[in-house]
Amino acid sequence: MGSVSAADEVLDVVDRDDRVTGQAPRGEVYARGLLHRCVFVQARDARGRVFVHRRTASKLVFPAYYDMFVGGVLGAGEDYAGAALREAEEELGVSGLEQPAPLFKFLYEGPGGAWWSYVHEVRCELPVTPQASEVDWHTWLPQEELDRRVADGSWPWVPDGLEAYRRLTAYRAG
Repeated sequence: MGSVSAADEVLDVVDRDDRVTGQAPRGEVYARGLLHRCVFVQARDARGRVFVHRRTASKLVFPAYYDMFVGGVLGAGEDYAGAALREAEEELGVSGLEQPAPLFKFLYEGPGGAWWSYVHEVRCELPVTPQASEVDWHTWLPQEELDRRVADGSWPWVPDGLEAYRRLTAYRAG
């Protein structure tokens, strides 16, 4: 990307059926609340702990909030599978990660806007070196501790990640 700012990155704009209807720069997509596509990847280590991180204070949306997913928006022409692997490797700071497994897709509508959100999972046994521009703190939390941190409300969670987490919990419960 080089010197191109995040706001200038071109995204696919989609409709409520997740069909591409056009393209627009990310800044315009956010400003106008246009529907677009995101991936969410839950990464677990060899012991089954979940990668949790705090976003940097410079992020365009939800700065300094916590998230239990890595991921991000799809660029124009990108598919969910490609974005899931790219974003997971970028945010975890690894290469050679296995392809994240797709689980389910939902339309997020809430604080920050609205976007199609495809939830994936991946096992990461590689040492992680998260992107300093994206992540200012990280750890691997046991599932029980993650559940407790969500329930007690002591950490501010990104609202889309929180909804994805709730849906993932229900999905896993059958």
